[in-house]
Amino acid sequence: MTACGEDEEQAQVEPEETEDIEADADVDEEPEVEGVEEEDEAEEAEEAEEAEEAESSEEESDDVPREFQNALRAAQNYIDLMPFSEKGLFEQLTSEYGDQYPDEAAQYAIDNLEVDYREQALKAAEAYQELMPMSDKELFDQLTSEYGDQYTEEQAQYAVDNLPN
Repeated sequence: MTACGEDEEQAQVEPEETEDIEADADVDEEPEVEGVEEEDEAEEAEEAEEAEEAESSEEESDDVPREFQNALRAAQNYIDLMPFSEKGLFEQLTSEYGDQYPDEAAQYAIDNLEVDYREQALKAAEAYQELMPMSDKELFDQLTSEYGDQYTEEQAQYAVDNLPN
């Protein structure tokens, strides 16, 4: 059917354009809905995983003696303040002039602390270079010395190799 003043070609073109617009609208809407659903599912899975971790963390902390938990918190505080090697941190936690934790509590803290000692060595090396420029050999010796930072040779070498120019 044609309306007044329209010929048959105009009448046929309009429905096709409408169908194209509707088809485009359908295509545009579907991915957004699927994307939202996938994001919601991913968020729900992440929240469930976090809840499980929190629950198991609470159970673990109930099983861990208070002194061990305190040693872990103290170790984290030290790492947040300044770079420490594993040996240096252990000595700080157990020293009669330091925190005086029993060896077992300090070892628990070391074992459960999330820290990259290579990065700690690099931070220490950067601090030394800022304070007093050293040769690579002197810096390596300072980082590995039993009277110094007590990093492993591998950690000290990483620090020397990764110092900015």
